[in-house]
Amino acid sequence: HNGKIRVPARITDQLLKDNFDPALLEGREVIPRFRRRCSVGKSDVVPTISLAFTFADQYYPYQEYKIIQPTQDYELPGIVGYGVYISRFRIKDGSIERAVPFIDEDSVTAAVEAGKLALIHSGLDSRLVGKIYVGSESNPYAVKPIAAKVAQVLQLGESDGDLQAVDAIDTEFACKAASGMFKDACALVSYPRSNVNYAMVIGSDNSQAAPRGCPGGELDAFVGYGGAAYLFGKKDVIAEVEVWYSCTSDTPDFWRRDGEHYPMHGGRFTGDPAYNKHVRNAASKMMEKSNMKPSDFAYFVPHQPNPTFPVRIAKDLGFKEEQFLPAIQMPKFGNTYSGASLVGLAAILDIAKPNDQILVTSYGSGAGSDAYILRVTNQIIEKRARQKVNIKFLAENPFTEFVDYSTYRRLKQGM
Repeated sequence: HNGKIRVPARITDQLLKDNFDPALLEGREVIPRFRRRCSVGKSDVVPTISLAFTFADQYYPYQEYKIIQPTQDYELPGIVGYGVYISRFRIKDGSIERAVPFIDEDSVTAAVEAGKLALIHSGLDSRLVGKIYVGSESNPYAVKPIAAKVAQVLQLGESDGDLQAVDAIDTEFACKAASGMFKDACALVSYPRSNVNYAMVIGSDNSQAAPRGCPGGELDAFVGYGGAAYLFGKKDVIAEVEVWYSCTSDTPDFWRRDGEHYPMHGGRFTGDPAYNKHVRNAASKMMEKSNMKPSDFAYFVPHQPNPTFPVRIAKDLGFKEEQFLPAIQMPKFGNTYSGASLVGLAAILDIAKPNDQILVTSYGSGAGSDAYILRVTNQIIEKRARQKVNIKFLAENPFTEFVDYSTYRRLKQGM
């Protein structure tokens, strides 16, 4: 039309006001997004679409996906790239801001966006990824994987018609559904007969909570939305995974029964003997087995379900504020459940220096913790230059839009 190509599509992430002028949309550059297409019945498949767009000057900068051939081999497996996706919509309660999904977003769309950013950051050819794990406790389906959709959209593994030569699997262990797979990804890329040179791990959640005033509604003050993706391999590593330790017990501090829409939790029971006991044990045992102490680490990344738990446990373990406060992003984005400790780790990798050692300790209700010791390599500087979207940008996004509580509940439930 008049020398311009027009495509029937949807402009998303717009909360239209009564005095909205459509002329303001004309001539603006857009970026494609992967989103849900529409609401459907409870028994139907959730349709998705790639003909949804956000404005290029109203979200985050466009980044070209440029494939870069790896040049350096490492003895230990580790992180070769990462990406974090957080919606620009937020709700603010006192000093806490929490990310809110737009009406066409869910855990699948956040996983796709985070995975895309991880591929861009790594420069890795998506066809070389042989395994993907997606950890979530807010899958839109009770029976159907998220990982299959994410693998196909991101074109992981070699394409064979409409099939992808990649192993895709969902995992679920509350908030450590993704971090628990770090060790599996490392083991897989290290085994010479696995034929998997790179593995992707994503934690993505539209964190669930009942409305305030309802049973379980206490969680509603902390839940957020977003996803974080990590690529593991043994070439061009930015942070080697040196060692790990896990602990588990049947501690039902948080649960959602089959068929129930919202989770329940055990009140004060969620601190001790749930969160505190497991995080303390995993971190302490990890340091003991590695003959290390808190002062040996540049940073400590704890799971962060609320503003107080991670600070209390970090101090209890002997870490100083400068070691753990940069990792605590919950007050900006809310508790992103499977993405919570992963977002905290991304915040640290954004600022860490070569040879810094990082202790990461996740937590999942039900209950268990994973502790990892990472050592940052020199290649983190080179790859950091490729990042336009980091945690600082997401936290200070100038296009953040705050919503009221009723709008938050509508968006949260996809209504």
